[in-house]
Amino acid sequence: MDTEIELKFFVSSDFPHRIRDKIVSVKQLQQSQRELGNIYFDTPDFILRKHDIGLRVRCFDGVYIQTLKTAGRVVAGLHQRPEYNAELNGPEPDLSLIPVDAWPDSLDVDALSQSIQPLFSTDFVRQQWLLATDDGSQIELASDQGEVSTEAGNKDVISEVELELISGQTDALFSLARNLADEGGLRLGNLSKAARGYRLATGYQGDPVKPLSIVKLGADDTQEKALIRILEHALSHWHYHEQIYIERESLDALQEIRYAVLLIRQAFVLFGSVVPRRASTLLRQELQWFDGELAWLDNAWANARLCEDKGQYLRKLNARKIMVKALKAKQTQLPEREDIVSLLHSSRYCNLLLDLSRWILSKGWQPFLDEKAADKLAQPIQTLADKALPESWHELLDAFDENKTLTRHEYFDQSPRLQRNLVLGTCLASLFDKSRRKAFRLPWLDLLQGIEELRLLEPVRVLVAEIDDDDDKQQAEKWLARKEDSLFHAMTQSRQTGLRLTPYWQE
Repeated sequence: MDTEIELKFFVSSDFPHRIRDKIVSVKQLQQSQRELGNIYFDTPDFILRKHDIGLRVRCFDGVYIQTLKTAGRVVAGLHQRPEYNAELNGPEPDLSLIPVDAWPDSLDVDALSQSIQPLFSTDFVRQQWLLATDDGSQIELASDQGEVSTEAGNKDVISEVELELISGQTDALFSLARNLADEGGLRLGNLSKAARGYRLATGYQGDPVKPLSIVKLGADDTQEKALIRILEHALSHWHYHEQIYIERESLDALQEIRYAVLLIRQAFVLFGSVVPRRASTLLRQELQWFDGELAWLDNAWANARLCEDKGQYLRKLNARKIMVKALKAKQTQLPEREDIVSLLHSSRYCNLLLDLSRWILSKGWQPFLDEKAADKLAQPIQTLADKALPESWHELLDAFDENKTLTRHEYFDQSPRLQRNLVLGTCLASLFDKSRRKAFRLPWLDLLQGIEELRLLEPVRVLVAEIDDDDDKQQAEKWLARKEDSLFHAMTQSRQTGLRLTPYWQE
């Protein structure tokens, strides 16, 4: 068994022509070009796919190689998957050549052998270089150009670059990747050729947008292990929704990417008493830059919501058509899909994801730790949770004191604090009883949603002030006041409920 450590990129069609210039200063041990044909197999009910297993037979130069890849780890385009290879006499797979311990216990391999069948093919030309870096590491660089196809005639273009660490240091892999990314035109990819083939074979129409879920931690996890899990959880959520946006325009997908960025930044705060700020300075700067690039989303979401269904939200207003027209005019001033796709293929963005992935995999905080900090990171995450959650809760108690009457601007000002508190819970809440944490978080999530609904009225407030007809303006002002009063009432109830609940981390 071997374990691949590779970085996969989706690249623009012209990128392969630039590769030679990018590696001219790197020692080239070998160079080759070959045509590769791959047939992927599964059962009619996709048993292998359900177990995250890939089975293929590859043909090149008259040689047939069977490969089984099992479930592994993917972090921002870095793939680590155990694989089992065996030479065959022809294109039909032979499962008896795969070690018994490679299979999940629940699979009947003999029955599987009788039911597997060809599902799809990947055919491409691979240009390949074996490179030696200055530190002695060896990296295989492969550029693949071709297509995925099914028996039904469905096709998808392959335009990819892969870097695989053959020997040496993972840092060498990332350094070469940064060099390739210095002019943009490539994007880290989590979708393998096999995954794309399955999509074609099953008529899959794309993934749904998903809310950021609670990070799964164990009470016995060390603080360092928890840090890694939180960051990997955020990156997985980020990359999942990046792929959705590449496939189709979705403001919700971009918003989920922002939540992933917020989770990473909150993790830096949570572990800030142990991991020195200087260990993550560059990462924090680049995360702030990227979050700033998406700051327009708040306005875009509000405009889209107000304009949907021909302005249904504003349906009771006489000036609805005029207001919707003005909102749509403002929408044209926001970034277009092409601008965001370009951002997601930019050098700076790609390097941010590369640096985050490398920081996690190489534990980039460790060189900055003294003995005391290292000892703290080795302690259970429960210790940190028992300290961090009450501290954050006391901040929330002060901000949303039941005796305070908050204006809309005060709600807006406290919204980031509330969001940070909830994201802290996203990091740590799995350490506590599920039903109690859900009951406790619910009114605060409702309050956050109420603030977002209140913020939705801000562009309406501006438009109401610009209405020329006095009667229409008066009607709109009354409507606005009623909407605001209704929201304030609901938000006050959410505050009161949340403040009176016993926190889930308390006995």
